[in-house]
Amino acid sequence: MHYRMMALSWDLCRSFLAVLDEGSLSAAARRLRLTQPTLGRHVAELEQQLGIVLFTRSQTGLDPTDAALELRPHAEAMALAAEALRRTATGEAAEERGSVRITASEIVGTEVLPPILAAFNRLHPRIAIELVVSNRSEDLLRREADIAVRMTTPVQGALLQRHIGRIALGFFARRDYLERNGTPENRDALRGHVLIGFDTETPSVRAAQRQGVIPDRSAFTLRTDSDVAGLQAVRAGFGIGVCQVRIGERDPSLVRVLPDDFEIGLETWLAMHEDLKSVRRMRLVFDHLAEALGAYVRGGPSD
Repeated sequence: MHYRMMALSWDLCRSFLAVLDEGSLSAAARRLRLTQPTLGRHVAELEQQLGIVLFTRSQTGLDPTDAALELRPHAEAMALAAEALRRTATGEAAEERGSVRITASEIVGTEVLPPILAAFNRLHPRIAIELVVSNRSEDLLRREADIAVRMTTPVQGALLQRHIGRIALGFFARRDYLERNGTPENRDALRGHVLIGFDTETPSVRAAQRQGVIPDRSAFTLRTDSDVAGLQAVRAGFGIGVCQVRIGERDPSLVRVLPDDFEIGLETWLAMHEDLKSVRRMRLVFDHLAEALGAYVRGGPSD
């Protein structure tokens, strides 16, 4: 499919993406804090410039055409570039101000990083932190994030990487659950208990199953791919589940189960694009995270 070549306004493309995501002009207008007529004009102008129809009206809202879906990845690339430009422009390279975008897994982002980032804020209050909590690996080369805390070895080139260490995982249950149901003395005894585990069998899960590290999916009474939901279920006394040993041991209501028979580790890395190492605010955040996460892994105070 061929489109007319011209310089496109980012405002038009941003409005186009918002309508794609929200499915209506009114919802897109609320998201961008613009008026609905303005959004309508942006879409109409973009259609006129490109010479194509982007949306058709239906009972459920605005449906994207095939042409709109084909254009989406290009508009998303513009959005990523605009966001990277905004973050860079918020602070000069040599100054302690601006924003830094960090991505981390659900558990690390909600259970480990908050006190670490609070300590950083007390030291550098003019640096704003944007925290992306997701088990999806954000692309540092495309600047979806500035700094990533990852539980796998970074494979992309052009990254500044630091190996933090190994985070231990173990079985935990709430104390009153074990008082009601007994404490299993070996892995075979787990079959008589309520287990909390994964829902989707990913390649890493299947590899762990082949090694006999974790049970099959059918053994779990509660299945979820959300690590936070699984941890909260353990804390609620639902049953026995896996969590980071340091998180489990700091909660007096939780008891570690089979500490001598079950422990797996997550190799933890810190990474950022090497072009950012000369930006002072990026380096300050990177070094602070490296030191604090290292202390967390070693079992010392992390904040």
